[in-house]
Amino acid sequence: MTQPPSGDPAAGVPTCYRHAGRETWIRCQRCERPICPDCMRDAAVGFQCPSCIAEGARTTRSIQAPYGGARSANPALTSMVLIAVNVVVWLAIQVTGRSSSVLVDRLGLRPNGACAPGDQFLYAIERGACDAVGGQFLVGVSDGAWWQMVTSQFTHVQLWHIAGNMLALYVLGPQLEAVFGRVRFLAIYLLSGLAGSVTVLWLSPELGLTVGASGAIYGLFGALGVVAHKVGGDLRSLFALLAINIFITFAVPNISWQGHLGGLAGGALIAALLVYAPRERRALVQWAGMAVLTVALLGLATVRTLALG
Repeated sequence: MTQPPSGDPAAGVPTCYRHAGRETWIRCQRCERPICPDCMRDAAVGFQCPSCIAEGARTTRSIQAPYGGARSANPALTSMVLIAVNVVVWLAIQVTGRSSSVLVDRLGLRPNGACAPGDQFLYAIERGACDAVGGQFLVGVSDGAWWQMVTSQFTHVQLWHIAGNMLALYVLGPQLEAVFGRVRFLAIYLLSGLAGSVTVLWLSPELGLTVGASGAIYGLFGALGVVAHKVGGDLRSLFALLAINIFITFAVPNISWQGHLGGLAGGALIAALLVYAPRERRALVQWAGMAVLTVALLGLATVRTLALG
């Protein structure tokens, strides 16, 4: 009987497909090719060869949210971070004097600057003239305080105001993040708030002060309504809740209906752009559309501030 050369496997003994001459009785669970210990890769069941592992990595699609973007592992995380930011700002305002806080005057949205000498409130007075009468000049967007269009969304004074807004964010936010993913949800929130700020800029008294996340919150209502309509959901409970909030908006004094309605329209428009974008080029249409909307909102704000100035 002929013996195989020293070190070579006997005839009929399987050898590793990647390392000729290495005897093995283990096969890849996917392609069934023989693999040696150096080529074994742990799989869900048994072992796979390096080629099958690489092929599986190439063909496995990333888990996506229904309308693009990565699905959030924790859909509540972004909402909780936004709530934390709002609470920190609210606490800082309480510490520095509530409604008389310097923070409120700096962070709240005031379309035009104003002068407050003592208990008076002077309209359309320049900073130099305000200093001359011993007043405090309250800067507005028309004076270059553009940050107020964003910071006002995170500014609250009364406990009931922040509590109501944050409760709504806690309920609505995770639902929308689960549908759109983290980045798109954050875009809806911030752009809705910006739409509310621009509406305040145009329709509110120019020396009035507006604070609160309500524009962004109403944007979430609008976005959720669009999603529910797209999937054929029951809109009655959402419309009932929205109707109650709109009634409160107009029935209770000192509530910014401008910010609420602007945010509602903005959120609905952004969500429609996201859910109805064609699948073939969804991301391009979505981000291009939101970029155009952002530019349009900033353009409207610029026109208004020039008119006020």
